[in-house]
Amino acid sequence: MLKHQINFRVRYCETDQMGFVHHGNYAQYFEMGRIEWLRNFGLSYKTMESEGIALPVVNLQTNFLKPCFYDDLLSLETEISAFPTAKIQFTYKLKRDGILVSTGETTLVFVDSIKQRPMKAPNHFMEMLKKEINQDEILSSK
Repeated sequence: MLKHQINFRVRYCETDQMGFVHHGNYAQYFEMGRIEWLRNFGLSYKTMESEGIALPVVNLQTNFLKPCFYDDLLSLETEISAFPTAKIQFTYKLKRDGILVSTGETTLVFVDSIKQRPMKAPNHFMEMLKKEINQDEILSSK
């Protein structure tokens, strides 16, 4: 649906004693992808939180295909897999030199911070998505 890509280098502190990127860091990489995905489409966690909207992760899945190491230049593609309802799902493709090294998926739930209850995706969020998807369809048809 809507994709966004970021590039970053593996820091030394993200590796374990064996020299591999520690598995716990992949969740942080996915978070970086989500944050930049939102920012790219004109939204931010910070703004949503100030509006009383939280987005806790309720599911995280990671598939480790090849190891990553210190100083590797990685590219992470983040995409939503379906229109959000009360939840939003992201998929991730992590690559090094164009080779897929990991895939993942997260599910987050929109929560009203005051009521501490799930809620539907905010209207302004849905309007942004519709606008971006329409622009994407126009560009891809050319």
